[in-house]
Formats: sequence, C-alpha cells, structure tokens
Amino acid sequence: MQISSRFSVAVHVLTLLATTPTGELLTSDRLAGSVNTNPVVIRRILGQLKKAGLVEVRAAVGGTHLRRAAADITLLDVYRAVEVVAGNLFSFHEHPNPKCPVGRNIQAALDETLHRAQAALEQQLAAVSVAQVVANMGELVG
Repeated sequence: MQISSRFSVAVHVLTLLATTPTGELLTSDRLAGSVNTNPVVIRRILGQLKKAGLVEVRAAVGGTHLRRAAADITLLDVYRAVEVVAGNLFSFHEHPNPKCPVGRNIQAALDETLHRAQAALEQQLAAVSVAQVVANMGELVG
C-alpha cells in the first residue's frame, strides 16, 4: 500500500508556509499554484492540518500560517494529520478464502512484520521536522 499524495502535498504546503516571510498572506490559490493542483485539494488538506493543530487558516482575511514552529512539526505529525487510515500503512484484502490454508492464515503470518515496518516508518518520520525539510531544500536550490 502506498501513502497517498496528500502527505507530500501537505509537506509541500507546510514547507512553503515555513519559508514565507512573516506577514505575507498565503491563500489556497497561491498554495495551489506552488503545488500545481486545484485550490479545492489544498483547502481539504489545510482543513486536515488545521484540525491537527498544525496551521491556522483565516478564510475571511485570506491567509494561512503555521501554528507551531517548523522545528516543532514532524513529518509524523503531518502523516497522522492527512492520512485517512493513519497507523495502518498496510491493509489486507477483506475476504480471503477461509477454506484455503494460506487465505485463513496470511494476515496472522504477516501481522508482526507489518507492525514492525509501520513502527520503523513512524520512527523515521518522527525524526524529521519541517524545518529540516526546509534546510534540505535550501541545500538543493542553493
């Protein structure tokens, strides 16, 4: 199973917010222009980030900004904010054949391995902040 593009779009948006000078307004239209997507997609993601306490959105004023310092927002925070089934990177088909020995046991046989893989992913994401993404981006462009 692949993490949806919501994660990379959310990181893009947060990185843009982190690099925008204080006082400069970032609307969903401007954010969508950077991501090269529809503003509706950005508004949906901003809603998820807002619900997670990562951004403040001022619709009437027309701007969005970070609610915490970029160094205090981890990629795990972003993952948990925007992935619909956060904590379940892997999923199983719902109705394996119970009469088949493989179908009956495949989930149990893989559970521990997949839980360890999920934990490893989350550990890696927790170790990287939006500020580090900004720094990495600076090295690439600069």
